[in-house]
Amino acid sequence: MKTNRRDFIKQTAMGAAGMGLAATFPQFLYADSSKAPFFKLAISQFSFASQFWTKQLDPLDFPAKAKELGITGLDYCSMFFADKAKDQQYLADLKKRAADAGSYNLRIMVDGEGVLGDLNEATRLKAVDNHHKWIDAAAALGCPMIRVNVEGEGNPDDVAKAAVDSLGRLIEYGSKQKIDVIVENHVGISCNAGWLAGVMKQVNSKHCGTLADFGNFCVNRTKPETNDIAGYMKTRCLEEYDKYKGIAELMPFAKGVHAKSHVFMPDGSDPETDFLKMFKIIKDSGFKGWVSIEYEGGLLKMYSKDDKYLDDYAGTTATKKLIEKVAAMV
Repeated sequence: MKTNRRDFIKQTAMGAAGMGLAATFPQFLYADSSKAPFFKLAISQFSFASQFWTKQLDPLDFPAKAKELGITGLDYCSMFFADKAKDQQYLADLKKRAADAGSYNLRIMVDGEGVLGDLNEATRLKAVDNHHKWIDAAAALGCPMIRVNVEGEGNPDDVAKAAVDSLGRLIEYGSKQKIDVIVENHVGISCNAGWLAGVMKQVNSKHCGTLADFGNFCVNRTKPETNDIAGYMKTRCLEEYDKYKGIAELMPFAKGVHAKSHVFMPDGSDPETDFLKMFKIIKDSGFKGWVSIEYEGGLLKMYSKDDKYLDDYAGTTATKKLIEKVAAMV
């Protein structure tokens, strides 16, 4: 008679209980690793940022790189092919490569196109217009949505009003091609999850939602010395919003989740975020969509030269293992 691994663990644990030894077995033996997780696993293109910026990896090779990790969901970053938004041949090639890898194109995360919560109307409307080409690009790639930012300077209520108007305009434009618009807790005031949840309530559209990120809750950060990624990576967070409260507030509107990681303990856990606690919050919300790995340690390693950070591939692999471990426990 054949006995599979699941039955063996169950039988062994029962036998141990009969001998009064069940309490000595490690907890992972009781986690049902054979059950399918409640979410689907994806990866953010930013996880390989150091390789894209140093030209070690071509953005077109992202689907193949994800396939090496056994990951099928793809989050693209506009910054890595910023000059290709209107290049139909490039987008067709990228779409084909994703299809050849058996991947799903989930979204384009759009950065550097202006401030959608800017209180200057002319400046803000220019930002709205700048995003149109990325909605078109998402349609060409077969992505059902784009991710935008809604930061702005000034009175929070005024910034929220401006952001709601901008999102409404983008939703209207996106509806022509069935492209949704979602917002990440990413920079500035959007890192205040309560504020962002309030914006979602005001927008009140099934075609708008959040991309809830584990690690983007810094509501007060030092100013960068230079206006580029290198300057930003050297900044320090002075005040952080409670990340567990924040994720709980954003999940009712979530159309995606970013599992953010930077560094790992010897046992594979994340010293900055309790992944088990996070995934329990996510599961309790009823979310059943895509959770994307977003490892930033490789980029930090490139700029800091600190060996505590793993390279892009090793760090992404470590994040995947951690997610798979907690997925069997929730």
